[in-house]
Amino acid sequence: MITDPISDYLTRIRNAIRNNQRIVEIPASNLKKGITKILYDKGYILNYKFVDDGKQGIIKIALKYHPVTKLPAINKLERASRPSIRIYRGHDQMPRVLNGLGIAVISTSSGLMTDKEARKLKVGGEVICYIS
Repeated sequence: MITDPISDYLTRIRNAIRNNQRIVEIPASNLKKGITKILYDKGYILNYKFVDDGKQGIIKIALKYHPVTKLPAINKLERASRPSIRIYRGHDQMPRVLNGLGIAVISTSSGLMTDKEARKLKVGGEVICYIS
């Protein structure tokens, strides 16, 4: 049994990148779907597809690599808030990942968004993960 599904999600992507896989399949949830949409919108993944298998559902993610150097678009995925240690930040204390070059995924009362969007809308929330 998985006690932290977001860590499992990030680890599956990390392992797929390490093995130079093009597609990774992950069990779906609404939070994972939201993180996947943010990754796609910010250009970290090529494409994604939600597959309904009659149970929980599956997210298929096509990972993005540089065409010449074959380096992945995602360099680092790091879980910030854990089930045992929750990290909450106000809009004025939002973390900056790589001095603004990366993103932090924030769960707010207005839904999932990046740290930049949360600062702009002046909403705080739980810091889910850092992506660079």
